Amino acid sequence: MTIVPDIAVKPDGTSRRPLVVAALVIAAMTVLRIVYASRIELRTDEAYYWTWSKEAALSFLDHPPGIAWLIWLGTLIFGDTALGVRFGGIVAMLVTQLLLADIVRRLTHDVRAIVVAVLMPEAALYYGLLMAKVAPDVAMIPFAVAMMWSLVRLTQSGDGRWWLAAGLFAGVSLLSKFTAIMFAPAVAAFLLVPDWRLRWLRSPYPYLAVLIAIAMFSPVLIWNAQYDWASFRFQGVRATANYGISLRTIGDYLGLQFGLVGFVMLPVVLSGLVMTAWRGYRTREPVAILLSTAVLVPFAYFFFKSLTLRVGDTWPMFMWPTGFAATAVNLAMLPKEGWSARTIRSGIFWMNTALVSGIAFVVIVFLYYVAAPWNFLGRMDPIGAEAGYEQVAARAQAALDETGATWIATTDYRTYAMMRWMFRGRVPVIEITERGRFQDFRDPGMDRIKGHAGIYIGRQPDDHLPPWASIPAKREQLAQAERRWRGVLIDTYTIDKLTGWTPELSPPKDSPLFQWRVLAGEFEKRSLA
Repeated sequence: MTIVPDIAVKPDGTSRRPLVVAALVIAAMTVLRIVYASRIELRTDEAYYWTWSKEAALSFLDHPPGIAWLIWLGTLIFGDTALGVRFGGIVAMLVTQLLLADIVRRLTHDVRAIVVAVLMPEAALYYGLLMAKVAPDVAMIPFAVAMMWSLVRLTQSGDGRWWLAAGLFAGVSLLSKFTAIMFAPAVAAFLLVPDWRLRWLRSPYPYLAVLIAIAMFSPVLIWNAQYDWASFRFQGVRATANYGISLRTIGDYLGLQFGLVGFVMLPVVLSGLVMTAWRGYRTREPVAILLSTAVLVPFAYFFFKSLTLRVGDTWPMFMWPTGFAATAVNLAMLPKEGWSARTIRSGIFWMNTALVSGIAFVVIVFLYYVAAPWNFLGRMDPIGAEAGYEQVAARAQAALDETGATWIATTDYRTYAMMRWMFRGRVPVIEITERGRFQDFRDPGMDRIKGHAGIYIGRQPDDHLPPWASIPAKREQLAQAERRWRGVLIDTYTIDKLTGWTPELSPPKDSPLFQWRVLAGEFEKRSLA
């Protein structure tokens, strides 16, 4: 199957047939994502972000509020359903593709290059399927690409007002995830390396753009100023943790990039980026510098971090859409720069291979999770490992009915989030530890908690964490609950009755009930105090 025709034969890109093919593929894959979003139960982090959407907080410990706002909009349309929570990601994917298409159109005026740009995300598992799985990156990606689009418009028009648009989108990107700051080296190179640097350094527009970005980011700054800069402390643990050089973490990082971007797509994109960087820095071409640096610098940074730390699966995902644009533009530039016909044919062949194999892989993964009955990966399955909470919720409901308890307690945010999602406000759910995560959250329903018995749900063996020594509640074991996925036991939970104690929503910062635990990799517990 050939998706990209021979660009060397028709360099003007006049044929519209590829656009029709691309539109049909995008429509089919969008339906696939909608089905996935509707059929697969929420994962723990998704439920956690959903709980944020029910709060009026300016920001949160773990991340800025962008993802909470995106979920709020989706649930406003579709209610508190899996599709409602994930709908924003489906829209974000389409917006990202539209922006990529316009970036490449403006830079190449080649239909085939545009088709490549919009189909590359469809052929990468993270975007083609998992953009329907909400995460802060999902909220950040379209705004980050919009920032790149604004700077492309700036380059072509010379109108400094596009700096202001770039600052706006940069600020909104930061409102979604702090890693958007990793685009700063690319923007700095875009400003300082080309011959226009003196013009823009003397112009007020870049400085106004920075002020606009800070203004958009101000909810996070205000919240952190109120709560002792908690988010920056929390993220600082991730940025500074060091556990010694490990080949396993390096392998995890590279393996995830191959799996989520594509086994063929990743080398294709990296080679396109290297060529774009060579072209950009050799000729001081602003957009080539911008697009290549926006990916290669974060990629190198995460590789360096992976020497001593497990890099999270979503951490690098904000950068690859920019790489898709750069690769599509590079493919269109090959014949214009006089590369040999053999090199051009090789580039087209590998791009077609990446697109076809990537889309096929996305469809296979979709069918595995939506239609297949098997579990090939056991407890290591990334989706199955977070499935089966409805079994725990059912046993919890039985315990509530048996004891007359009126509230649910947990000691980890994952169980807390899933119980809030499963009960949808019918029963107050409170995490009695890690209270640093819930600063500025509303009253969970203390009138139904104070003076009443509750039930505790804890994953074994974490149901006997050290903070229990500071809790005077009486615990009476009731039952156990198993969480299974496709016949495989994932986790076992203890269910206890709690009496004689009322949880404290705002314990002192030096209390073991306030301390939060960073659960990415093997981070140690830290305190905000």
